[in-house]
Amino acid sequence: MLLYVQENGLNLVFELTEGQPAYLLHMGVEPMTEAPDETVKDGCHIQEIQVTGESRCNHMGVSPIGTLPGHRMNYTGHTDERNTLGRILKIHTKDEKTGLAGTMVYQFYDGLPVIRCCNILKNDGAQDLGLEVVTTFVQPAAADEIKDEIQLLIPHNAWMEELQWTENSLSELGCHIFSESCSNKRVQIRSAGSWSTGEYLPLACMRNVTKGTLQFWQIEHNGGWNWELQECMGKLSLIITGPNEMDHHWWKCLKPGETFETVPAAIGIVTGDIDEAFAVLTTYRRAIRRKNADNQNLPIIFNDYMNCLWADPTTEKELPMIDAAAEIGCEYYCIDAGWYTDDDWWPNVGEWQPSEKRFPGGMEEVTAYIRKKGMVPGIWLEIEFMGTQCPMARKVDRSWFFQRHGKPVIDRDRYQLDFRNPEVREYTRGVIDRLVQNYGIGYFKIDYNTNAFMGTGYQSDSFGDGLLEHNRAYLQWLDEIFVAYPELVIENCSSGGMRMDYALLSRHSIQSTSDQTDYLKYASIAANAPTAVTPEQSAIWSYPLSNATREQTIFNCVNSCLMRIHQSGNMEALAEDKKDIVREEFAFYRSIRQDIPKAVPFWPLGLAKDGDDWMAMGLSWENRKVLAVWRIKGDDVCELSLQQYKGKNLSIDIVFPKQDNVSSVLWDREKGVIKLVLPEEKNARILEIREL
Repeated sequence: MLLYVQENGLNLVFELTEGQPAYLLHMGVEPMTEAPDETVKDGCHIQEIQVTGESRCNHMGVSPIGTLPGHRMNYTGHTDERNTLGRILKIHTKDEKTGLAGTMVYQFYDGLPVIRCCNILKNDGAQDLGLEVVTTFVQPAAADEIKDEIQLLIPHNAWMEELQWTENSLSELGCHIFSESCSNKRVQIRSAGSWSTGEYLPLACMRNVTKGTLQFWQIEHNGGWNWELQECMGKLSLIITGPNEMDHHWWKCLKPGETFETVPAAIGIVTGDIDEAFAVLTTYRRAIRRKNADNQNLPIIFNDYMNCLWADPTTEKELPMIDAAAEIGCEYYCIDAGWYTDDDWWPNVGEWQPSEKRFPGGMEEVTAYIRKKGMVPGIWLEIEFMGTQCPMARKVDRSWFFQRHGKPVIDRDRYQLDFRNPEVREYTRGVIDRLVQNYGIGYFKIDYNTNAFMGTGYQSDSFGDGLLEHNRAYLQWLDEIFVAYPELVIENCSSGGMRMDYALLSRHSIQSTSDQTDYLKYASIAANAPTAVTPEQSAIWSYPLSNATREQTIFNCVNSCLMRIHQSGNMEALAEDKKDIVREEFAFYRSIRQDIPKAVPFWPLGLAKDGDDWMAMGLSWENRKVLAVWRIKGDDVCELSLQQYKGKNLSIDIVFPKQDNVSSVLWDREKGVIKLVLPEEKNARILEIREL
């Protein structure tokens, strides 16, 4: 039986025959024109599952293709229903030899060409089953054209170098599709350890030049993940997994009666390019995110760390900074690291009691002063760690910490707390309760500056299994915090953007995008931020230097004012004319922030790269657009393409800064381009575009 699924512009075709494997024969924006032949169909199984002690089927290499019992998982039935999100298809399978039962879940979203997938397994047999790899999603023949017609867009991520995209053909990545059978060659991107985005975002795009389509996928997990494009039967298959044994030291003993669910992933296809793809992905991310007031109100946040107090807070330093932040119009004030220790802030995390030396009048004196100035007080935590010099670390049971080979895991003088332990969850929940109730904290910056690497072997089947269970326990802990304090704002931070994933961001309302200290280098990070995070969740630092020029201050402000302003810098020492620029930025931000939660991003110069002469990123809603443009170097004239408005009349104005005697802008309706002149290098402007 062929099951044709046409939903939201996506076309999927499944072959579902009782007693035979379930196949996904086609997925695309166009209908299937012809079914694959039997040899190709052998690579179209909807699940790949490798169990310890089983063989492999006709495949060379380490890719999870041709697995057993994956290829024995025969179709037993399906349900096709609707829920509040859209259509949901569940395909049920079973391997009679082992008793392993599976359910592939395909959740559609009304109005969006996206599916969200996961794979649920249950051991209905009598013997333990050792899981080595379980796929979240397999798409056979995701690309079936010659190599140079497919381009891969991959987001590289690193500390202070976040969100740097590359684009390559398959051949440039070493994938040539020479044979008509299976190959051991693949393009693989993965993340291992507890920094889910330490090297790459769990996200990628594949451009089909011939068809004019762009496919994207996003893995939603706060730990290890993997995606790969594998040559199979002369075509290119997409395979997505969470942690697995080969890449993440993950192995799971599934006992009779137990179930296991893979990490979820979203996959979508659009006709068009990056603007169309990220418009869809932005809307999808909003659909899966916890509803909260912060993402509607978008308050302006001051944080005392960046180019400011540098983790050395005291009452004496804070009070004048609070005055300055309130005077320019900030609405939240966050005290960053160091408030809990007299000494080095790094190895002393864990007890979370205010330092009497730093705050002789008590922390409540400072937080009360923040409220008196009309702002909500916030504070920094690294709730998942305990420093080796923290007195409490010598008192608690070793089961509180990750362990490998019988020893606690230590990374840079920190122990990783194990959130599977109910005592850890109870203690950390008590920290939140105490800070909220005693000091009126309404904002937490929860940071994560070290890496637990492959995980913990304590009471787990494998290191990776311990990490996965901890990851999920931490998410459950977060859910409980937000139930108890629904108005609480918790920023997700991990040395900037080292955990920028939508397992966490479906819960957190705001994400730190970088620890980058150079506002010029921040431009490419800011320009690409909406590829990873919705604009209303993207916290971008603005930290004018006390000796900054007018144009340097404007550039700094442009970085942040289309997303979430994370204000810092020594505002007390900033000259009054530079403060006026910040006030003007805030005024402009307030004029658009009610629209940011419904806006979608666009890039008239393409995605930014560090080293580009010019960069641009805009937000679009209804008949209005705002566009941030940065000139780093090169020619003083830039042409910004808006081909969809070619031949139409547009109103284009420079709206930040308002007083601008050096720049000029012109709309060339015949060419469909904006011509912007910025005479000096290292300048930036905000444009407003309206259709007449």
